[in-house]
Amino acid sequence: MRVTVIGCSGSFPGPDSPASCYLFEDEGYSLLLDFGNGALGALQRHHDLYGIDAIAISHLHADHCMDLCGYYVARKYCPGGEKPRIPVYAPPHADKRMAEAYDLPINPGMTDTFDFVPLAAAFQAGPFEITVRPVNHVIESYGFRVTSGGKTVAYSGDTGRTDVLVDLARDADLFLCEASFLDGDNPPDLHLSAREAAEYAERAGAARLVLTHLVPWNDSERSMVEAKDGDYSGPIDLARSGAVYRL
Repeated sequence: MRVTVIGCSGSFPGPDSPASCYLFEDEGYSLLLDFGNGALGALQRHHDLYGIDAIAISHLHADHCMDLCGYYVARKYCPGGEKPRIPVYAPPHADKRMAEAYDLPINPGMTDTFDFVPLAAAFQAGPFEITVRPVNHVIESYGFRVTSGGKTVAYSGDTGRTDVLVDLARDADLFLCEASFLDGDNPPDLHLSAREAAEYAERAGAARLVLTHLVPWNDSERSMVEAKDGDYSGPIDLARSGAVYRL
C-alpha cells in the first residue's frame, strides 16, 4: 500500500499545503480519503487526474469535501467526453450538499458524475477493506481504518477526544491523526491537540504516528514538541503535502 499526503492543512489551506486529502494506492486501484479545498490542484502533481477510482469523505465541512466541486467539472466537461461515474462514499445528504455548494439543481446535482453512497460501518473499495466509525466533532463525522495486503492505516478525520480512536488505530501500521490545537488552546469536543494524538497512538499501539490537520496559524514545530511529550513510544512525523508512505 502506498499513501500520499495531498493536503494536511487544518480548517483552511495553508501556504504549503491544501486542506485534507490523502491518496491510497494498491493493486492498481486509487482511493482518495477526503477532498478538501485546494487539494485538486496538488493531486495533479502526484496522480493522473482521471485515474481516481473512488473517494471517501469523512464529513461535510469544506476543508474535507469542497474540491469535489472542481473535480465534478473536470470529469463532466473533460475534452473528449464525460468520464464514467465513480463512487463517493460520504455521510448522508452529501449529494444535496455538493449540489448546493455549486449552485446546481438538486436533481440531478452531481449524481451523473458521482455515485454518492452513504457510509456504512464497513465496505470494500477495490483492494481496500474500510471500517468506519463515528467520531466526536461538531457535525456528523467519521474516522476510517483502511486495510490492504496485510497493512493498516487509520485516519482520525476531525474529532475531539474519544476512545473510538483507540479501536480505530489498534495496531495500525500508520495512524494519520489530527492535531489541530496546542496545549491550553483546545475547546472540548472539537479537535485534538498534538499531545492527545500521541496519547491515543500509544494506547492503540500504532506503529507510526503522523500529525495532520495542522492549522496554519499554529507553529507545527511546537506541535511536534508537545506530541513528543505525550509518552508515545513510536516515531512521529509532521504531515506535509507530497509526503509518501509505503507500507
